[in-house]
Amino acid sequence: MEFTVGQIAELLGGLVEGNAAGKIRELAKIEDAQEGSLAFLSNLKYEPFLYTTGATAVIVAKSLELKQPVTTALIRVDDPYLSFTVLLEKYEEALASLKTGVEQPCFIGENSTIGENHYRGAFSYIGQNCTLGHNVKIYPQAYIGDNVRIGDNTTIFAGAKIYGKTVIGNKCTVHAGAVIGSPGFGFAPQKDGTYRDIPQTGNVVLEDNVNIGANTTIDCATLGSTIIHEGTKIDNLVQIAHNVEVGKHTVIASQTGISGSSKIGNYCTIAGQVGIVGHISIADKTIVGAQSGVSKNVTKSGTIIQGSPAFDYKQNLRALAVFRKLPDLEKQLFELKEKK
Repeated sequence: MEFTVGQIAELLGGLVEGNAAGKIRELAKIEDAQEGSLAFLSNLKYEPFLYTTGATAVIVAKSLELKQPVTTALIRVDDPYLSFTVLLEKYEEALASLKTGVEQPCFIGENSTIGENHYRGAFSYIGQNCTLGHNVKIYPQAYIGDNVRIGDNTTIFAGAKIYGKTVIGNKCTVHAGAVIGSPGFGFAPQKDGTYRDIPQTGNVVLEDNVNIGANTTIDCATLGSTIIHEGTKIDNLVQIAHNVEVGKHTVIASQTGISGSSKIGNYCTIAGQVGIVGHISIADKTIVGAQSGVSKNVTKSGTIIQGSPAFDYKQNLRALAVFRKLPDLEKQLFELKEKK
């Protein structure tokens, strides 16, 4: 695929300084870009590369003042990082649109339907009574159980497993190795010390524009649904237990574990290696720092917490400052005792 600098500027609503007829064939980092490449400059730490880059064009902020002449064309926009993200999305969509058709062998069960312009990779499996929308991509060795519904423009990557009754919305992405809808961890303790399985009869619902990372697992509900609301992005290696509800446009980083029946609000940020106990609620726009353990409700919107157990971020920093001084404080205490 090849575009001119001017065409790209028009797509982004930007202004061109330099050769608008230059040909762009690829996207690249500003420090590595060569002729035919398009790069961007958002972090001013990389500004020196703007004057040495081999890129045909660079996306920069309208407000950027040049410190010396440049040889590359500039596309000036309000937000270079956002504009480059838009381009990456368009590029990915264009590549995905080229992937259509059915590879063999693959299987689709009775009473299942799939929309136009779909792709089914070799060894993929679709069960009975499934409904898949238009432009859906099912990559090799993906498994889709019975009675699953998947919306338009959704991609299920290689080796992902979608258990029966799962509902996935439009424009979702489920990356390789993810497991959606596996039974929740439900076992009833018996008087003799053994455990009895509790059937997990619910499902998982992923609303529109949800992204699930590689090897992430989301358990089905015991009753009802485990729900991931619209626009939420979940990293690789995350565990979400049965009957959890995650709000809209929340981001959850790798190795986080959320225990059963907890509710995470909208626009939250959950950093890496966070543990959240079951049956608690976390308010909208909460930020949970890395390696935190959340053991009680967070009721105030916009709260920032850190630590294990997690509490107010600033108080936690003060507590850590004191903690670092404990050896010296202990030494001073012993010295005082000896003086007595």
